[in-house]
Amino acid sequence: MTRVIHISTDEVYGSVLTGESFEESSLEPNSPYAASKASSDLLARSFHKTRGLPILVTRCSNNYGPYQHIEKLIPLTITNILRGRSVPIFGDGMNQREWIHVNDHARAIVLVSKSGIPGEIYNIGGKNRISNLALVNKIREYIHVGDSMIEFVQDRKGHDFRYALNGGKLAEIGFKESVDFSTGLSEVVEWYTNNQTWWKSLLGE
Repeated sequence: MTRVIHISTDEVYGSVLTGESFEESSLEPNSPYAASKASSDLLARSFHKTRGLPILVTRCSNNYGPYQHIEKLIPLTITNILRGRSVPIFGDGMNQREWIHVNDHARAIVLVSKSGIPGEIYNIGGKNRISNLALVNKIREYIHVGDSMIEFVQDRKGHDFRYALNGGKLAEIGFKESVDFSTGLSEVVEWYTNNQTWWKSLLGE
């Protein structure tokens, strides 16, 4: 039978100051975007309960990889540095995120589609937890530029401080992260450096 995979986000759990979010954790979205995702999760659940739709929900942490739109933190940081522009960071940069390579996210979705149980939720987390400021500094080091390019800007409303997923349930059906974060990040920096024609076309440059 065909299965339906509803792809959600770790943002539905809200800010997790300590510990980790489990699939059974309460939903506490703090932004309109996160609230819309939480609502769609509940809608998916209702169709499974009332119509028997073989739907599975995945909640993933932040993705990174090649071809990601330059509005996102990692490509924005890389491309701004390459263009000699400042890198904006919300607040003091201490907000923490968890990162997973897009290839691993895709692998996890395929695994859930084959081995997951309809009606269940599966967290997809990379365990690579790092503050936004520390992440930008890692990218700076790869490109060999100073910290004068960092610009702290006003924090956005509903900006969660920390996300942290427990991926034990996914691991039980055989998932294991394959891309080392430091290696993957370095390769992404190299990719954007070598493919400037692509992302500059998005900017109309």
